[in-house]
Amino acid sequence: MAKDAIVSTDLAKKFETEKDSPYTRWVADEGLDIIAAHYVPDLKEVELKPWARRGGRGVYINHEASRTSNDCYVAEIPAGGQLAPQRQLFEEMILVLAGHGSTKVWNDAGAEVTFEWGPNSLFAIPLNAHHQHFNGSGTETARFVASTNAPGIINLYDDIDFVFGTAHDFPKRFNGEPDYFSPQGEQKGLLLDTNFVSDANSLPLIEAKERGAGGGHIRFNMAKGSMNSHISQFPTATYKKGHRHGPGAHVIMLSGEGYSLMWPEGEEPRRYEWGAGTLIVPPNMWYHQHFNTGAEPARYLAFKHEVVSIRNAQGVPEGLDQPAHRRRPDRLRRRVVVRARDVLEGPGQERPGAADGEGVRAGAGEPPAQARCLTRALATCGPPCRVGRTSSFPRSSA
Repeated sequence: MAKDAIVSTDLAKKFETEKDSPYTRWVADEGLDIIAAHYVPDLKEVELKPWARRGGRGVYINHEASRTSNDCYVAEIPAGGQLAPQRQLFEEMILVLAGHGSTKVWNDAGAEVTFEWGPNSLFAIPLNAHHQHFNGSGTETARFVASTNAPGIINLYDDIDFVFGTAHDFPKRFNGEPDYFSPQGEQKGLLLDTNFVSDANSLPLIEAKERGAGGGHIRFNMAKGSMNSHISQFPTATYKKGHRHGPGAHVIMLSGEGYSLMWPEGEEPRRYEWGAGTLIVPPNMWYHQHFNTGAEPARYLAFKHEVVSIRNAQGVPEGLDQPAHRRRPDRLRRRVVVRARDVLEGPGQERPGAADGEGVRAGAGEPPAQARCLTRALATCGPPCRVGRTSSFPRSSA
């Protein structure tokens, strides 16, 4: 039996054919590959294939639960070119990775809005609105990454003509408002009510003391959709406390250097190096936390499908009550080894060093795997793994 298998290999083979779906068949018909991955070192370098229907290049990226939640794809617009116009009965959020250009959005009633974008621009396509992307450069390609809830919609209807060819406007979602893609927006607590951000990497964030000193956070619900996103930033020499949630959180690093630990309950954490452009998709209910080992604050954008979000009774998403913890700079430069039990110990205990910030006290109500979240210096545990690979969390000799 494989290490992470829940059932025997023989039983798993009996379900292999169920991996096929209307969605996976559609992607194959588009002539594109699906990368099954929860870690892509650099989205700007991921290999693409010609996308004949749209007139560009692309690749799809799926996590283990994409068939029931959301997916991700990377597309490239040729220099001096454009992608074919499209409309769809699923939602889509886009982050521009490279290049400058514009997008035209219109409805059947004749209302039309065009806006320009550049690197790190963030926006959403209104439900079933016609849209077309244009590359503003005649010499360089433009590339973007998008997250959609296409898998569930395509699997539900199993009718591609219906999903991409239904003539129906949703005026409550988009009615041709001239300022629809204006970079302005009303701030409602942590939620910024906008459909366009010109530069996600320089957008002012809301101070979030609950998440640790010096950090910032902001949330979006663009195009009045069911998908959401947020941007979070944490200072150098700090880490985010471990947490877990449902599948489909596509974490895209916007700036900074560091690594993330991810692990299913009861197993050793695995380490993933990141920098600007890295994609990390924590598998369903895997614990994970992010460490900033660089010389500047680290910022990331997370696309997420709200239907799999876990919220407490107050409506707060799980993980947002987990602050960033500071590591002393001298600790960041030391090689340290820590056993997985340092992460997975039970609640209500405190390890040596907690008085000077070196440990984390676990609350009595925390789940066991969240209770410790690294009580010794974890910033450089073990030799760095090569880009594109993972390394097992080192065992302690203690």
